[in-house]
Amino acid sequence: MQVHHQSRAILAVAVLAAACILAGCQASGDKAPGPAGPPEVAVVEMKPERIAITTELPGRTSAYLIAEVRPQVSGIIQQRFFKEGSDVKAGEVLYQIDPATYQAAYDSARAALARAEANISRTRALAERYRELVEIRAVSRQEYDDATAALKQAEAEIAAGKAAVETARINLAYTRVTAPIAGRIGKSSVTVGALVMAGQGMPLAVIQQIDPVYVDVTQSSAVLLQLQKAMASGALKRDSANRAKVKLILEDGTAYPQEGALQFQDVTVDQTTGSYILRIVFPNPKRVLLPGMFARAVLEEGVSEQALLVPQQGVSRDPKGNPLALIVDAENKVQQRVLTLVRTIGDRWLVSDGLAPGDRVVVEGMQKVRPGAVVKAVPFAAAAGGQGRTAAPAAAKSN
Repeated sequence: MQVHHQSRAILAVAVLAAACILAGCQASGDKAPGPAGPPEVAVVEMKPERIAITTELPGRTSAYLIAEVRPQVSGIIQQRFFKEGSDVKAGEVLYQIDPATYQAAYDSARAALARAEANISRTRALAERYRELVEIRAVSRQEYDDATAALKQAEAEIAAGKAAVETARINLAYTRVTAPIAGRIGKSSVTVGALVMAGQGMPLAVIQQIDPVYVDVTQSSAVLLQLQKAMASGALKRDSANRAKVKLILEDGTAYPQEGALQFQDVTVDQTTGSYILRIVFPNPKRVLLPGMFARAVLEEGVSEQALLVPQQGVSRDPKGNPLALIVDAENKVQQRVLTLVRTIGDRWLVSDGLAPGDRVVVEGMQKVRPGAVVKAVPFAAAAGGQGRTAAPAAAKSN
């Protein structure tokens, strides 16, 4: 009897559970959603822009002028007049070489010249007297010729004496070693008391002029050919001054405040690297740039008047690596385009083929659609704003 009552209880529970399940199914059936609309994607409309096409090239700085100071005469260094690392002016005295022997040579040359000048007076008077006497046959022609030859020899001795004096004067002046150019002088390689030789290989010091300063960079010859083709086709144009503007990025990543100018490009391509040298001149009034520093030059190659730039997130790749983009046409259907990319400019790609002005490129929601699908296209900025609006209730709910 007890087993019978238990069976009836179990049956009642089963019936009640079935009724609840049936009621739940009916309730859920009443709340089933309607048919979903087309997926929403964010698009960017392609509009032609005027942009400057730039190339970033690595390079190193070098001095505008370099002069190695060497002695022109031999002798002992008596004094040094400059401070290492300071700025010197052209013609400023840097070293004093012992002038004693050169002063003596100068004095001796002047004395020899004075002796020659004293002798010529007597020789000239004798030649003039013989010229008058030979006309009246008071002296022989041979005596007159000897007097004339003696006069010419005396004149030659005076000319040689003047040259010797000038040479001695120059050598004496060379004992004062001066700066050939203005600039910043480095460390001295000799000290007071050192013996230096005329024409020695080691310079006494090196002077470098670093305002302005050179930046030498290398560029591939293939890039040069592409640039020339773009200029010829009209895709790129020079600015009104037809000068390439250059900016500089320093080793620490900061931008150099002064703008440089391209001075020249080498006429020979290096056979081993396939590149050529560009030399750029930058003002350096505060001596920020020192010779040998690494820097990156941002060279403006030209200006594109009708450039199309697509955000990088709107470009994907097929298995072969070809760049692709999804386009929403006038009927709100998705199309797939194969692109030709030139280079990156900031966070966008410069496109040369595959897109046209007015095309709407999908930049968000690409994973939800396929070519041929109908979508709801919203501007990229509006989509970002919509996300911000949907995020606000969630934040309020968390409070």
